[in-house]
Amino acid sequence: MSLKDKILSADDLPRKPLIVPEWGITKEDDGWIRGLTGTERDAYESSVRQFKGQQMVVKLENVRARLVSLCLVDGEGVRVFTDKEVKDLGAKSGRVLDRLFDQAAALSGLTADQVEELAEGFGGAQSDEAGTG
Repeated sequence: MSLKDKILSADDLPRKPLIVPEWGITKEDDGWIRGLTGTERDAYESSVRQFKGQQMVVKLENVRARLVSLCLVDGEGVRVFTDKEVKDLGAKSGRVLDRLFDQAAALSGLTADQVEELAEGFGGAQSDEAGTG
């Protein structure tokens, strides 16, 4: 097997059983929370920081639900929520989403400082929490 084949065939996405008693998910085989792929992480980071003309705007609307939706997968590894369903997921308990967000960030290699940096948008960026942009 070539080096490239070894790299591409490696199952390198960390994951842990999804246990959310608040949602009735109590068995380890119901689903998983997994880390982001490189492509998913880039897309997520891009979705948080957007430009309006010359100014960077931080888009915080459903920031937790967006990350969690990318990381929740069923037993087959298929995403549970589509991008169009993020708003539905965002309507769930903020406490639960916070907990899952922290797990998803850790599994994706996003440190607390990196998450904070994303939210701050590098200095003078304006927040677009209302999602108007």
